[in-house]
Amino acid sequence: MRYSYRPRGVCPMEINFDLNGNVVRNIEFTGGCNGNLKAISKLVDGMTVEQIEEKLRGNTCGRRPTSCADQLAIAVRKAYQENN
Repeated sequence: MRYSYRPRGVCPMEINFDLNGNVVRNIEFTGGCNGNLKAISKLVDGMTVEQIEEKLRGNTCGRRPTSCADQLAIAVRKAYQENN
């Protein structure tokens, strides 16, 4: 199923991804640092919600208490919880 998430405290306006069970695929960020976000999306494509959380949750950007990677981890967990 396709999900959309509006991140908070970061540059991207939206994160879209597919969630099949607990496996995340086809991640797309709208806005933000295009090259970095494409790389993150490729690196975690096919990972489970738990794997993404383990790798990305809690990462910060500069003085911000969050980051695009952290927001992705939050987004996939929220979608997984809503789906189950």
